[in-house]
Amino acid sequence: MLRTSSVPMAERVVGWSVRHRAIAIAGWLTFVALSLLASAVLPGEKASGADPGESGRAKVALSTQQGSELLRENILIQPMSDAAANDLLATLPRDAVTDISGPLISQDGRSGLVTFGLRQPDEQVKAHLKAATDAVAQVAARHPGVRLAQAGDLSLSGVVDKAVSADLERSGLFSLPVTLLILIAVFGALVAASVPLLLAGTAVLAAVGLVGVLQRWMAVNSVTYAMILLIGLAVGVDYTLFFLRRQREERAAGRSESEALRITAKTSGHVVLVSGVTVMLCLGGLLFVGLDNLRGAAIGTALVVGVAMLGSVTMLPALLSLLGDRVNRGRVLRRVPANESRIWTSVARGVVKRPALWGGLAATLLVVLALPALGMRLQDAAVVNSLPRDFPTVDAAVRMQEAFPGSALPARVVIWDTKGANADTPEVRAAIEGLHDEVARSGGLLAEPLAVMKVDKAIVVRVPLAGEGTDELSNRALEALRTKALPATVGKVDGIGFAVSGKTAIPHDMAELVSGRAPLVYLSVGVLAFILIGWAFRSLWIPLVSIVLNLLSIGAAYGALTWIFQDGHLSSVLGFTSYGAVVGWLPMFLFVLLFGLSMDYHIFILSRIRERWRSGASPRDAVVGGIGTSAGVVTSAATIMVAVFAIFVTLNAIEYKMLGTGMAIAILVDATLVRGVLLPAAMALLGDRAWKRSQAPTRAQAPSVSAP
Repeated sequence: MLRTSSVPMAERVVGWSVRHRAIAIAGWLTFVALSLLASAVLPGEKASGADPGESGRAKVALSTQQGSELLRENILIQPMSDAAANDLLATLPRDAVTDISGPLISQDGRSGLVTFGLRQPDEQVKAHLKAATDAVAQVAARHPGVRLAQAGDLSLSGVVDKAVSADLERSGLFSLPVTLLILIAVFGALVAASVPLLLAGTAVLAAVGLVGVLQRWMAVNSVTYAMILLIGLAVGVDYTLFFLRRQREERAAGRSESEALRITAKTSGHVVLVSGVTVMLCLGGLLFVGLDNLRGAAIGTALVVGVAMLGSVTMLPALLSLLGDRVNRGRVLRRVPANESRIWTSVARGVVKRPALWGGLAATLLVVLALPALGMRLQDAAVVNSLPRDFPTVDAAVRMQEAFPGSALPARVVIWDTKGANADTPEVRAAIEGLHDEVARSGGLLAEPLAVMKVDKAIVVRVPLAGEGTDELSNRALEALRTKALPATVGKVDGIGFAVSGKTAIPHDMAELVSGRAPLVYLSVGVLAFILIGWAFRSLWIPLVSIVLNLLSIGAAYGALTWIFQDGHLSSVLGFTSYGAVVGWLPMFLFVLLFGLSMDYHIFILSRIRERWRSGASPRDAVVGGIGTSAGVVTSAATIMVAVFAIFVTLNAIEYKMLGTGMAIAILVDATLVRGVLLPAAMALLGDRAWKRSQAPTRAQAPSVSAP
């Protein structure tokens, strides 16, 4: 009898869960409940992320002051009407607003702009915004021929929050039923189709709870929760498919329930552990960027993968043991999916006969798809081009940018005394007055009005910048402010420090940091993937082939993003206006996610191929058999992932549209051309060389990945 230590970990954990299934299921549900409860009751405020570069220095300098910066709102008057402007100035409630200025008249004389600050304290700012917004609505009602459009600090952040919440709600609302329908088609039974959703849903809930606890110490934004939902649903379904399909296969072969679960644990359970660890380590590459929000997204996504992996070897086998053959109840389709895909078996058989021809054609096609990425331009999204103009506040901000460039998204210059003294001195005020001359000499890059406010011992100056907020023109205006206007004025006052932040500066500084750290991220993910796959399969060729194939599918996704979103093709079909670039952080984020997720399929298929090879099949027969027996699971899982990510194309934010499109295209390419054509072609060309170090394991050797 084998010693316990010689039994693979997955088999030991699954065996315990099956023997103590009530404890395993109850323990899992308790873990999920406690995670959510801890998030709700744990005291403490949410951590805020540090901005990168000079923007970060401005935020730190402002955070050391007592009190907070005055939030400002802007009212656009079109066409300009003295009567409407005077009515607005008289109607704005003085107990809610302060520091009213304007109306400023646009160069063409057709538009007017009134600005004001929202009175503090902070806990009453939202009530003051509502009072001001109600007053604007009253004035607009009295002047029906005049447009009064409002956009500012709090109103714009509010519309973003509402849009993000609506996006997350919509993605969840559509993702679950779509996934359930596909799973019913895969398994043909309601009970079996519900099991993957149970694992994925509880894993997502637990991860959300854990992230809710961790966000007391790390910054978390909306992208983190979107990734938890998407990736949690994807890997939860993947892992359940690996496990459930193998268990049903063993039962169909005549094995007892306990023996079927044991074999499933030894094979699929082990693959789940290796795949999960690989995905988590690949996500760790994002930690090298040094951005708090990306760090939060990486940790949150890795958490949901780890939780799903844990549930797949504890709760899932216990539940399957409890259900037994009742897992097939609620049958709605008579057809039972075959253990071997005829279509993909035929494709693989044709590919291995002429691997160079078919592999070359597939590789050429992917290279052609990737070619548009050579002209990719990166640009982070501001509110005015991230959300559609269907939102009234966004439409107002766009109109303000057109009539008064930079007024809706001004740069924020923080000025402070480097020794901690009061920066509000006559010398500093004179330097700030000098900024008006610099604006006049900037050739339109900088604009009026300049808004100056005191925050404790510091001063904040708002300077409108040309452009849309994050485009090339805005970046040139930011550079002019940082390198010319400020050094020529405030920079000449001894003992005074200054730094520029704002809706243009933060994305610009973030893009510079991301572009500088991207090679390190790509290299770290590639090296990790090479080591893990090389260790798992005891081969040097396998990780090399894996990395090349992943790069081809990711390159195709990059090319598609560039062609669709930057060049504007299919924009009317997909329901958005051409963005003219690709969101700056997205390519690196996609690279890390896709590199990790593709390992699920890759390890699964390669394990099946090696199982056939170890059983004595020729390399080409092993490829055909491995592809044929694994294609059903891969196709089912990929269909679900493509459908879920495609839902993101219907969301509001352009970042989510790009993310969903890139992920859906990459997974579709990966599950068809890459796994169905390029992988069998590469393995057929390698022959026995692919496995020459992957001999049948003995007790003296570490166990390698078994076939699921």
